[in-house]
Amino acid sequence: MKNQRDVLRLVFSHRQREGGGFIVRRPFPAVGITQVDPFLLVDELGPIDYAPGKAIGAPDHPHRGFETVTYVLEGELEHEDSSGERGFLGAGDVQWMTAGRGVVHSEMPSRRLQEGGGRVHGFQVWVNLPRKDKFIEPRYQELKAGQIPKAQTADGLAKVTLIAGEALGAKALTETRTPLVYQHWSLSPGAVVEQPLPGSFNGVVYVFEGEAHVGEPGRAVKEGTMAILGLGEVVKLSAQVPTQLLLLAGVPLNEPMVRWGPFVMNEPFELEQAAADFQTGKMGSIPR
Repeated sequence: MKNQRDVLRLVFSHRQREGGGFIVRRPFPAVGITQVDPFLLVDELGPIDYAPGKAIGAPDHPHRGFETVTYVLEGELEHEDSSGERGFLGAGDVQWMTAGRGVVHSEMPSRRLQEGGGRVHGFQVWVNLPRKDKFIEPRYQELKAGQIPKAQTADGLAKVTLIAGEALGAKALTETRTPLVYQHWSLSPGAVVEQPLPGSFNGVVYVFEGEAHVGEPGRAVKEGTMAILGLGEVVKLSAQVPTQLLLLAGVPLNEPMVRWGPFVMNEPFELEQAAADFQTGKMGSIPR
């Protein structure tokens, strides 16, 4: 029998103002936890119902040295960047943006949602890039909801959407710079699933609806709480109420990490260079 991963620590989310003024629920970074290598940040936006004319997004801002993964559960986003890329994300869609050497980016509610209002709920996860990839060319991977692999247990009580990694015989379509798991699990009452995770991966479970029991015999993890997993090769997930959670795991980079706002590098001087490059226009601007 493979070693079960226990819960080492529970981390409770805090509220944080971001972008143009919207509020996110953030388990990390926070006091005492700067990252769960290679993950730098987990933000949950909403669920929130915007009145007409009140929807808020993240206007023009730079990124360098890491990847942003945007997963929309409800609502619509429009994005554009300094390379001329433009796109639309609806419910269930994913955008995996590799910022690399640098890009100026904008993510805003769709014009329809800004004018008419509506419900928004989603996640943004930041994934660090290894030193060798910090200055690669920016790249996008965008998947519509219907393209994203999904699977379920034989009894149908546990369902998974695969943004990265493998589960229940299905495999995600995204290409990652380092081995990663990013899975959205929906658990009905009575669900029990044991998900393999390579022993070399750091792992976390973030519950955003209901209450999961994680590990063996099972530690209760309530809504808005993240469980940092210990060592092992399998994580057991179960629930007695309708529950939704993210399972994130990846090989730690084990490299120096410094960050300042939207820049994540290995050395302090690289942060200074990133700020200078942005301020002098070397990262470009969004053509409109």
